[in-house]
Amino acid sequence: MEQELRAALAALVDGLPARQASAAVERLIAHYRGETPTAAPVLRESADAVAYAAYRMPATFAAASAALRALAERTPGWTPASHLDVGGGTGAAVWAAAEVWDTARSTVVLDWAEPALALGRRLAAGADALPPAEWRRGSLRGTAPELAPADLVTVSYVLGELAEGDRRAVVDAAARAARGAVVLVEPGTPDGYLRIREARDALLAAGLRVLAPCPHDGTCPLLVGEDWCHFAVRVARSSLHRRVKGGELAYEDEKYSYVAAVRGEAAEGQGPAAGRILRKPRLRKGQVLLDVCGHDGSPARRTVTKRDGATYRAARKAEWGDAWPPGDAL
Repeated sequence: MEQELRAALAALVDGLPARQASAAVERLIAHYRGETPTAAPVLRESADAVAYAAYRMPATFAAASAALRALAERTPGWTPASHLDVGGGTGAAVWAAAEVWDTARSTVVLDWAEPALALGRRLAAGADALPPAEWRRGSLRGTAPELAPADLVTVSYVLGELAEGDRRAVVDAAARAARGAVVLVEPGTPDGYLRIREARDALLAAGLRVLAPCPHDGTCPLLVGEDWCHFAVRVARSSLHRRVKGGELAYEDEKYSYVAAVRGEAAEGQGPAAGRILRKPRLRKGQVLLDVCGHDGSPARRTVTKRDGATYRAARKAEWGDAWPPGDAL
């Protein structure tokens, strides 16, 4: 799916003048830095939507894929037959769901920016492996949205565009709409983590069970202002991506925060959760240092040495965001 998405993006941006794309990217960067108001859609014009697709969609797709994959690993017997992508815009989470679950399902993308929806339709039109989707316009502001029920509800990189009251209303509506699972993804910044933390509390209050990344349903043990829970996924930059973003490296690391919570069939038959590696493992001579959030809801430093044999070899291969210890259910 990733290569198909990249090819669709390349064809899309090919006709957009570089100066126009660069100007739109600058506006988007200002927004993500909190320098623009959120009382209007971020993607107001066609050029904005195209610039977003080139500037942000590959990274958003990668982060959403990682979060959905974590959910799928914890629910191996469950597959969503319907998907509602709230604030989905150009459809990165739709592409991500198709990457994780290669099964038929109905899909609805809800967004208030028509240019983003139009672009999402264009990108999806040529993708044979993407399930058919309905691209529906609707506001997420002002009043609590009434969302149609779906097995899987995703809200990715949206909460930061909403005022506090609207943000709470969207999370509550997503919880009500989800028959199986809700997955929320935000940038891996301190503010993005706080939005996810607040949403996690709301999902628990609504009766859902958290499956990832947390190995527990207790209060997050990280101290606000001192640390934040986030992860990273490496995103390859195409020549198109480097040109639009002005970057020189062949890759970038997208940092993200997320929560995946379930109810009903998706929550059945789950074994004990493993801990979660919260930071990039640190390799030392003869040992590996792991920061792990454990079953009891507290972070701890694990030191794995050569004397631990197979566990040490597994620790050498472990990555940020993996389950720990190896062999436990994710």
